[in-house]
Amino acid sequence: MANLQINGRIWLEGQERFFGIGRMQLLEGIQRTGSINQAAKAMNMSYKRAWDLVHSMNKQAQAPLVITQTGGEHGGGAVVTEEGQKYLTYYRGLQERFQQFLQQEIQHLPDSH
Repeated sequence: MANLQINGRIWLEGQERFFGIGRMQLLEGIQRTGSINQAAKAMNMSYKRAWDLVHSMNKQAQAPLVITQTGGEHGGGAVVTEEGQKYLTYYRGLQERFQQFLQQEIQHLPDSH
C-alpha cells in the first residue's frame, strides 16, 4: 500500500471529554464574535449543542472558560475568560506537537517497495 499516512486526533478528558479541536474552534468563535450563538452558526452547530459544550467545559474546569452576560440594551454576549485563553493556548501547542509526532511516525512506516 503506497502513500500511507498516519492520522489521529488528540483531546483532553476527565470524567468525560473536556477539550479538543471542536471545542477549541468554538472558543475561538466566541472570542471572535462575542456570542455563543454566532460562533455556533459559523460552525453549522445548533445553539443548544454549543451551549452544552460550553457548559461541559465550564463545569469540568477549575474556573469557567466562558462567561455569559444577559440582556441589556445591546443584548447579551459571551466572553472567553483568562482560564479559557490558557486552555486555547495550551491546546494549540498540544495540537502542533501532536502533528509533529504524526509526521515523525511516518518515517517509521514499513517500506512498501
